[in-house]
Amino acid sequence: MGQPFRTESKLPVGAVKTYQISSPPATHSRPATCAEAGCGNHIYGWRTDIDESTEFGQRQAYYIRNQCGRRFAEDRNQAPGLTIFTFEPGQTCFYRLGEKGMDPVRPHWVPLGRPEIYLVHGGDWRANTGLMRRHASPTDWVEDFGEHQLKVRDQIEKG
Repeated sequence: MGQPFRTESKLPVGAVKTYQISSPPATHSRPATCAEAGCGNHIYGWRTDIDESTEFGQRQAYYIRNQCGRRFAEDRNQAPGLTIFTFEPGQTCFYRLGEKGMDPVRPHWVPLGRPEIYLVHGGDWRANTGLMRRHASPTDWVEDFGEHQLKVRDQIEKG
């Protein structure tokens, strides 16, 4: 993923404010099952293509056949060494763990329904000069943001 496009600021970092609405995953969500998260693999089933001509692929296929505990159909009538495992809907999906093979985990998260956090920081993407304000409500945050925009407009008009 590339870097985001950012315009060059003509202002020093200390003359800039950043308005942020935050829902940190650590406090605003929790791990969830596939069913809770509406996981597409859980809803519709999925297909996993395994290249059994490699040692890693052989370990993956062994895990699926002997240890995963999921319902699947197996098709070996593809390219040499390729096995396609088709899993039925209603099962926990897989999460790949590198060379350790495949292991069921809960890679899904669901929101807890906590209200967002409305913040104003000094600075911008170049540097955060610290928290200036944590608003108690979205209305206060919007009002602060609007007042700041008016100040910026007035400064521009003054020259």
